[in-house]
Amino acid sequence: MPQLVHLPADTDPDRIHAQLVADGAVILDGVLTPGEADAVRLELEPWVQATAPGRDRFTGFKTTRTGALAARSALCRDLIRDPRILAQCDRLLLPACERYQLHLGQVIRIIPGETAQSLHKDRWAWGAHLRDIEPQLNTIWALTDFTRDNGATQVVPGSTAWPDARQADPSEVTQAVMGRGSVLIYTGSVVHGGGANTSDADRVGLNITYALGWLRQEENQYLACPPEIARTFDPALQDLLGYAMGSYALGYYSPPTAPGADPEVVPPNYVLGRRTEGSSLGSAADLAALNADVRGG
Repeated sequence: MPQLVHLPADTDPDRIHAQLVADGAVILDGVLTPGEADAVRLELEPWVQATAPGRDRFTGFKTTRTGALAARSALCRDLIRDPRILAQCDRLLLPACERYQLHLGQVIRIIPGETAQSLHKDRWAWGAHLRDIEPQLNTIWALTDFTRDNGATQVVPGSTAWPDARQADPSEVTQAVMGRGSVLIYTGSVVHGGGANTSDADRVGLNITYALGWLRQEENQYLACPPEIARTFDPALQDLLGYAMGSYALGYYSPPTAPGADPEVVPPNYVLGRRTEGSSLGSAADLAALNADVRGG
């Protein structure tokens, strides 16, 4: 059985990236202390306990998924912007976009008695329409210990380039066994799935995922964290949620107000009260990058 590589939380970002590219997944140990992990779980527990399980085998009849993390949890807002994770987004995603965005944020709780989730690639959220490009970077923060018995995430190291129809042999599958406070980082192209929980306790993980800024988000952040909440956040977090241009001329809107009350074309952060000088269709750097892409240089 293959094994996932474990690295210390302070490992050089290039070393982490190299392992991520090689296997499609890597574990950072001790990113949070056990006490910090417990605090995140406690902050979200009322919503987790109120969340109904899934309604099909893929989402899990004994698995709950609780979202809107940015709106509900101050601690999660810090985790979304963790510099160690964003450093991996920079390396994995920025070659294919001007900026990346939060794709989804949810607490995944696997309840005792749950069966293993079918193995899949998260990039299938966009079907089979993307080729030769990595659309996302994913994390699962362990808020409890992840063990073989309680449903530690199944992963197939080295499966990122597999054809979609390729089925994993059981001998190719391992599990992300890790301690509370550790983080599994994995790409949208690696084969994986939730494990079976044959223990007597919940397995709780925080799933925070990032995607290319020009793709539709899995969790609609504008509804999960609407402007009246998002306007209180740091601008960097607002941008990650998607209140920013995806690239030049991607994401602007016209305020539906009285004639002349507002500019006709504005970027998304306008709704949060942020006023920027220059073009309403994006920055000069965005335009230069777009022109370079179109010209192939």
